[in-house]
Amino acid sequence: MESVWLFVALGAALAGFVQGLSGFAFGMVSMSVWIWVLEPQVAATLAVFGALVGQLVAAFSVRRGFDLRMLLPFVAGGLVGIPLGVALLPRLNMDVFRALLGALLVLWCPAMLMSSRLPRLKAGNRLADGLVGMLGGIMGGLGGFTGTLPTLWCTLCGYERDRQRAIIQNFNLSMLAVTMLTYLGTGLVTRDVLPLFAIVAPAMLIPTFLGTRMYLGISDLRFRQIVLGLLTASGVILLASSVPKLISIYF
Repeated sequence: MESVWLFVALGAALAGFVQGLSGFAFGMVSMSVWIWVLEPQVAATLAVFGALVGQLVAAFSVRRGFDLRMLLPFVAGGLVGIPLGVALLPRLNMDVFRALLGALLVLWCPAMLMSSRLPRLKAGNRLADGLVGMLGGIMGGLGGFTGTLPTLWCTLCGYERDRQRAIIQNFNLSMLAVTMLTYLGTGLVTRDVLPLFAIVAPAMLIPTFLGTRMYLGISDLRFRQIVLGLLTASGVILLASSVPKLISIYF
């Protein structure tokens, strides 16, 4: 049991620092550690809890504005997506999900990272923003991955780092709060998980704060490189944790 607690604390500390620096990716980083020692639903519950704690820390230490008009489509779509993700969680083959998402990140993000001119999409399409928010909500319901696709979308739209941080931070905070309440209401948070909550919260607080301090000292270009690099690394981790299992089952 002590080794499990150590893995939980290590995953929380690493994920807290990354989230503090980038504004997202707690679920991706923590799940890459926890999935080896915890059941998928337990790991998903802890990921949502830890990501929510990290966003609360960031909300007080890195304030980058609040534009309701820009944020509203993302949140409206996310509210539609969360119950879909929660409903899918007990039924979805998580290895297939991780493999598909990992492949998308590994193929697309390095191409953007190595491009001399980052491709831009037309910003301000509220329908597209809402669709991306819905996908983020679905992924949030599946384990706290709320920020992955919205972050990729904001990067494609070419938002500067503070504007992107404001969207992702406020979107993640609202979506994770709703997801956590949904988990509580549907019984996914059990008594067995509560002691692990008591490990995650203190283990991640200082690393999250250190990550937010580092964010304040980097440029827009460096921030974009960090975000795309983290998304790529997340894709590699997802593939590494899912593909061997899929090969053993189907081949």
